[in-house]
Amino acid sequence: MTRESIDSLARRLAASLPQGLRTVRDDMEENFRSVLKSSLQRMDLVTREEFEVQEAVLARTREKLEALEVRLAAYEQSIAAAPTAKKKVKKKASKKAGSQKTAE
Repeated sequence: MTRESIDSLARRLAASLPQGLRTVRDDMEENFRSVLKSSLQRMDLVTREEFEVQEAVLARTREKLEALEVRLAAYEQSIAAAPTAKKKVKKKASKKAGSQKTAE
């Protein structure tokens, strides 16, 4: 929350006071401002800029995670396909060895 918005809210609160209390309006406005500032500080809020920076970091992180998931899936598929290819190579090699033995 910006200083201007706090001041604006304090002015609106002071303006909403009943007519009899408007004589102390300036004091009340300052008190409202102090209470609002201290309450907001205790809430440990972040600024819009800080929020937007963290939002951008999160978006980049999400993109990287999605790219890594795609790479991992492709890697897992290649690993799953690899033993099948090795078995075919072994079968061909054993057939060749068997045919060479019979030729001897």
